[in-house]
Amino acid sequence: MDLSLAGLIGAMLGALMGAINSIVIVAYVVGQLRAKDASQTPAEREAFEVKLAVIRRLILGVDIAVCAGIGYWFGMTVGG
Repeated sequence: MDLSLAGLIGAMLGALMGAINSIVIVAYVVGQLRAKDASQTPAEREAFEVKLAVIRRLILGVDIAVCAGIGYWFGMTVGG
């Protein structure tokens, strides 16, 4: 497997951009879901919070993976 320094730097920068981007996306998604939340009992609220935690982690993981891949490709394209 051939890994280039430019590609790895691009992947690291892409992962950083993905983490920053996920903060914005998570804030928007959580805000929308909280506005539509109809939980009435403490058990329902707790289940809702657990689902939100899973959604946050999923968004973070996917966003970092996609942006790191794009960053690696961009680093390979620009840096050779």
